[in-house]
Amino acid sequence: MVGVTATWPQAGGLLPVTRVPGGELAEVAARADFAVLPVGAVEWHGPHLPLGTDLILAEGFAAESGRSPGGPRGVLFPAVPYAACPGQTRPWPGTVAIRPEIAVGYLADVIEGIVAAGFGRLLIVNGHDANMSTVRAAMEWVSGRRQASLLLVNWFQLVTPTETGEIYGELPSRGHGGAYETSGVLGFDPDAVRLDAVTDLPPKPKLPVAHPYVLVESRPDPWQGWSGHISLASVPAGDRVRQVAGARLREIVAAWVAAPPPAPPTADPLPEPGATPGAEVPS
Repeated sequence: MVGVTATWPQAGGLLPVTRVPGGELAEVAARADFAVLPVGAVEWHGPHLPLGTDLILAEGFAAESGRSPGGPRGVLFPAVPYAACPGQTRPWPGTVAIRPEIAVGYLADVIEGIVAAGFGRLLIVNGHDANMSTVRAAMEWVSGRRQASLLLVNWFQLVTPTETGEIYGELPSRGHGGAYETSGVLGFDPDAVRLDAVTDLPPKPKLPVAHPYVLVESRPDPWQGWSGHISLASVPAGDRVRQVAGARLREIVAAWVAAPPPAPPTADPLPEPGATPGAEVPS
């Protein structure tokens, strides 16, 4: 009988954990360089995009993480489909939102379960902006309980605003359901997009300041659960987004896998004030 690792691509690649027999899990975990968990959402993105937009993007870029010839070997876990969703999209049809406190606890259990199965390095590929806070909180919790290296990458941030400006021009493109996100879906599943279902809905302008900020509003105007210049989206733009973001994700993963692993977490007390780090404390 041939073991499941015999089907693992010789030069990197991803092996679905759902096809790993329980008796071979320890061997797979020992041979893997990392595990990968896509996290998305089921959320309204407008009449032109599927409700699984964030899942298509998270799963698509998770697959891209293993497309490096001669690169590291990964084990792909099933995507987390449901998430906390902002108040701006919760009233729209098809959005399935869970409470943030539930999301954090659920994600903490999923992440810890993967680490406990023997995968000390876990890449989490995110397709839904609201997950950044809940996943980060869960990662911090698990890292204090298990020896683990947990890496969170949001595909949306892998292409810079300057670069999207070069692709789409001066009009804003990076909003929820906008040209950038629409193009991303076109790069993976063009049949899922209906470009003729909407006309452009110019988003509310950003504040006229250069400083970083986070602005949460109940319902910005104009807003229909999405906004953006959809006329700027195209398959070639989506192919470009997939190419650039995928290459950068693989670059991050390669550097991460090559880095030394962390030490185990500890509950040891802090040294006494003025003590020399590493020195023995007299008994």
